Amino acid sequence: MSQDDLEIWFEKGVSDGLPVIPPTRERVERMLAGTRRERDELLGAMPPNYGRLTVEKAAINAVLAGCRPDYLPVVIAAAECACDPAFNLHGVATSTHFSAPLVLVNGPIRPRIGLNSSFGVFGPGYRANATIGRALRLLMINIGGARPGEISMSTFGHPGRYTYCIAENEEASPWPAYHVGRGFAPDASTITLFAGDAPHGISDHSSRTARELGGSLGWSMASLWNSKHFPLYSHTMLVVGPEHARTFAGDGWSKADLARHLFETIRLPYRDLVPGVDHGEGTNLRFVASPPPPDQMVSKFPSPEELHVVVAGGTAGRFSVAIPGWLGTRNGSRPVSRAINSIDLPA
Repeated sequence: MSQDDLEIWFEKGVSDGLPVIPPTRERVERMLAGTRRERDELLGAMPPNYGRLTVEKAAINAVLAGCRPDYLPVVIAAAECACDPAFNLHGVATSTHFSAPLVLVNGPIRPRIGLNSSFGVFGPGYRANATIGRALRLLMINIGGARPGEISMSTFGHPGRYTYCIAENEEASPWPAYHVGRGFAPDASTITLFAGDAPHGISDHSSRTARELGGSLGWSMASLWNSKHFPLYSHTMLVVGPEHARTFAGDGWSKADLARHLFETIRLPYRDLVPGVDHGEGTNLRFVASPPPPDQMVSKFPSPEELHVVVAGGTAGRFSVAIPGWLGTRNGSRPVSRAINSIDLPA
């Protein structure tokens, strides 16, 4: 059997269920040319099995996924974020929940490597998006040991567990880029890793003011996790389409204004959130030692800071997308951002 026979890689168990590119020594060496790091540099211990993740192992899995060498800096940064304890990949990878690591890319590296941020941003057709997200998943399988039905126990999973990688549409956004709000310079190239469910599409072609649209998006998001799950356990990413973003900006709203409006207005009284004969699920506040009084208003979102507003998608169509996260800030996953190291960029 030849080394390039595709079947052997299924037999070795290193695939995500799709064919992979055989990682020959020549291909791995070409991939390693995408960084100036040493091949044996340790990037971290990848949960859930805490396998040693080196630059060379990242390169091997990038080959398997079909990446080009100039994608390797993004793969490395995403892998480093995944190994950060704040992201809690152990919980994300082993939970019975749905979530998958979403790679969000900002900065000048986006057009340089051909990442899609516009039409069909969560869909097929762009090699960079498809293979970078896939490389991270293969690292989770081959280095972290997250094999479905063995250690990865998601009841359903979602298609983002094959690949989940987008760029922010900074050119179509009326607001500063997401990474600027995270403390990075506008010209920095960055990665943010967010543990997210599948995208929940929201359509609103009628609202023409920021307040109308904010209410429309917010009440559409009220059913995330469950319609009585107030407040959410998790961070939430709201991917605002460019047309919707223009409506908000036209009324002078910033990303922070939108997040604050959602936190302050998407609320229900505690009495409407307790379990009942027609709706057995209820607010998690019922488990606290002193539940709120019946008329106290409870926000859907734990805080404005746990709402992450990003602009992406095509410039035609009044749509946005909500992505609930995995669990909360104490025991769950927090989004992790990292600048792409200058050693991984062209000299």
